[in-house]
Amino acid sequence: MSMNMNESVFPNQPRIDARDKVRGAALYAADQALPGMLHAALAVSTINRGEVRSIDTRAAREVGGVRLVLTHADMGEYKPAGHVLGGGFAFQSMQPMLESGIAYRGQPIALVVADTLEAALEAASLIRAKYEEQPFQVTLDAPARDIVPQQGSPLPQQMFADKVAGDADAAYAGAAHKLDAEYLHPPQHQNPIELVSTVAEWRKGVLVIHEGTQNSGAIRYGLARQLNLDPARIDVISPQCGGGFGLKNSLQMQTLLAAVAARKLGQPVKLVVPRSQLFHDASFRPASRHRIQLGADASGKILAAIHEADQQTSRHDLFPASYADMSARLYGIPNFRGRERLVRTDVQTPGYMRAPFEHPAAFAFESAVDELAGQLGIDPVELRLRNDTQADALTGKPLSSRFMAECLREGARRFGWSRRDARPGSMKAADGAAIGWGVACGAYKAATSPAIARIAATRDGRILFTVAGHEMGQGMRTAIANVLARRLRVDPRALVIQIGDTRGAPQHLTAGSWGTASVAPAADEAAQALLDALAQLAPGHDAALKPAEVLALAQRERIEAEVRRKAPGQPDAVYGRLQGGMPAPAGPVYPDFVSMSYAAHFVEVSVEPVTRRIRVPRVVSMIDCGRVVSPVTADSQVRGGVVWGIGAALREISEVDPRYGGFLNADLAEYVLPVHADIGHIDVGFIDRPDPLLNASGVKGLGEVAMVGVAAAIANAVHHATGKRIRRLPIRIEDVL
Repeated sequence: MSMNMNESVFPNQPRIDARDKVRGAALYAADQALPGMLHAALAVSTINRGEVRSIDTRAAREVGGVRLVLTHADMGEYKPAGHVLGGGFAFQSMQPMLESGIAYRGQPIALVVADTLEAALEAASLIRAKYEEQPFQVTLDAPARDIVPQQGSPLPQQMFADKVAGDADAAYAGAAHKLDAEYLHPPQHQNPIELVSTVAEWRKGVLVIHEGTQNSGAIRYGLARQLNLDPARIDVISPQCGGGFGLKNSLQMQTLLAAVAARKLGQPVKLVVPRSQLFHDASFRPASRHRIQLGADASGKILAAIHEADQQTSRHDLFPASYADMSARLYGIPNFRGRERLVRTDVQTPGYMRAPFEHPAAFAFESAVDELAGQLGIDPVELRLRNDTQADALTGKPLSSRFMAECLREGARRFGWSRRDARPGSMKAADGAAIGWGVACGAYKAATSPAIARIAATRDGRILFTVAGHEMGQGMRTAIANVLARRLRVDPRALVIQIGDTRGAPQHLTAGSWGTASVAPAADEAAQALLDALAQLAPGHDAALKPAEVLALAQRERIEAEVRRKAPGQPDAVYGRLQGGMPAPAGPVYPDFVSMSYAAHFVEVSVEPVTRRIRVPRVVSMIDCGRVVSPVTADSQVRGGVVWGIGAALREISEVDPRYGGFLNADLAEYVLPVHADIGHIDVGFIDRPDPLLNASGVKGLGEVAMVGVAAAIANAVHHATGKRIRRLPIRIEDVL
C-alpha cells in the first residue's frame, strides 16, 4: 500500500477522465472517422544511406481504390520545419520525401492514399526503388572524424558545455580511494500504445490536424513553415495522447505528408505509422557509453567525480547530451568534471525518452557509488547520507528544497534495509535462489514553463478552463481539476478542461516533468483571478456562494479571467516564444536557487539457482517532488516509472544490425518489455513537502524522476546477490551464469 509521510492537502480524487477512457468516449487521433476520409500508408527505404535513383509506382497506382501516390518528385514546394533545438519545430532537421537522399534505413520514400487502409498497404508494398548506396555506420565505435565534443560545438554552450566545479582531476589524483569504470547503455525505443498518427482535413482554407502529441504548438507553427501558411489557418486538436514519453514532443515526419495529401485530394486523410516503421521514423533513446571516476577519503566523503560520456547522434543533426547535469548535482561533491561527446551515426535523429539523460547517467553513476561503498566497507545508504548536501555543487547556489536524506531513511525503514547482510551472495531464499538488495538514488531538474491560462464561469454552473498542456495518461486533467475544485469549491464534474488544443490557450511543449509544475500554479492563479472578478461583480456577496450563484445574483451569464505566469527569473519576452510554438522552459537553475526532484529506490532481486532468471519481487520508492497535488495519479506515475526501470534494466534493447543498418527487433514481439508476471510489490511513498520558492503551489516534477535510479538499484542488487558487477544494460541471464 502506498502512503504519504504527511497527509496531502489535496484530496485523493479519482481520475476525472477514467470513465470516459474505459467506455471509449475519450477520442484519440486515429479514432477520428470523418466523412469521406481516406487512408494513407508509407513505403520506406530498404537501404541505410545513399540516394534514390528511381521509384517505380506503376503497380501501386493500379491497385483498386488508390487515389494518390506521392514521392519526392511531388514535394518540391515544401520545406523542412527545422530541429526543435535549433529554432525549428521538428524532432529532426530533415523532412523525408523532400529530396532524393536517404539518411537511414526505413526512411519514407513514398506515400499512398486509398479508399481503404488495406488498399493503401497493398499498394505501398508494391513500390520499388533503385538506389545508389553509400557506406554507413550505426554504432558508437566510429572513426574520430565522426566524434564531436559538445564543448566548443555549435550547440548552445550555456546548456551543453562541459560541467566543471573545482579541480576534479587533481582531487581524483590525490584521493586515497579511487574507482574507474565504464558503463554501456543501449539504444532503446519508447513504445506508446497509441501509434504516431495524423488525421488531416481542410475546412474552408483552414488545416485541421488531429494528432496525439506533446506539443500541438510546434505542430501548428512547424506546419505553417513547411506549407508557407499563416499559423492562424492551422488548428491542432489533441485532447488525448495515448502515451508520449518524449517520442511525440515535436513535429513528426508524417504530419506534413498527411496534410499535403488531404489538400491535393480535397478529403480528410488518416495516416497511422505502423510500429515497425515507428522504430525508424520517430526519435529514440540513443546509445551511450559512460566512464565514471570517483575519488574518496577513508570516511566516505567523495572528493572528486569525473563523468565522461559518448552519445549517439544522427549524421544530419547534433542531438545534445546532458548526462553530467544529474551526476554533478546528485550529491555534494566539491570537485566535478563532466564532458559529453556526440558520435555521428546513420540513423534518424535520436530524442528524449523518459528520464532521457538522467536514467543512463544514474545507472552509471549510482553503480559506481555502490561499488565505491563496497571498496570502502561502508553501507551504501550510509555512504549516500554522508555525501548529502543543501547546496548545488555546480553553482554553489542554495537548493530550493532537498529531502534526499528523508527519502533514504524512510525508504530504508520500509524496506527493512537494516536486515541486509552486506556480503555478496550471502542471502538465499528457501528454494536456493540468490537474494540481492540494492539501493540507488536519482534526481531530475524541477523545471517550469510559461503558461497563459483562461478561465470562465457560466450561469449554468460550468467552469471552463484552458491552458497549455497535454494529457498523455499522466493525469494532467485530474491535477488541474483538483486545484480548481479546491480553490473554487465546485464539483469536479462541473469543470470543462481544454488542453492540447491550439484553439484555446497558446500551447507549449509538455515534457521534462514540468507539466504539472507549470499548469497547477497557473490553474491556482486563474481560479483566484476568477474569484477576484466575481468579488468585483457582486461586492459583499456571501463568500460561501458558488460562482454560478454569484452570476445569478449579478444577473450575468458569464464571467472570464486570464492569467500569465512564468518561471522565476524569466523575462516577459518568454511569452513571445510560447505564442510562437517555441519551447521556453526554465530550470533547474534559477536566479536565486537551484531546484531538483529526488528519488531513492530500494530493490530486491531473486536470481533462480538453475535458470539464473532475475526477478524483482519488491521495490520501495520514496520520492521528493514537492507538494503532491493529485495523489492517485502521482502514485500511478511512480509505479509506471519503476516498471519502466525494471524493463530498462532487464529487458529493453533496440538491436542494431551493423551490416544493413536499422533496428532488427522493430516490433513488440522481439522488443522485450516486462509483463504483469515480471512485476512484484511496489511500495510508493512521498515526502509531500511543498517547495515554496519554485511556485506558490509548492509543486516540483515527478514523471521523470520516478524512473531515475531504478536500473542502478537493480544492478546493485544483482551484484549483492551474485557478486557479479554488471556494467551494461540490459542485464541478461548469461551475465550471471
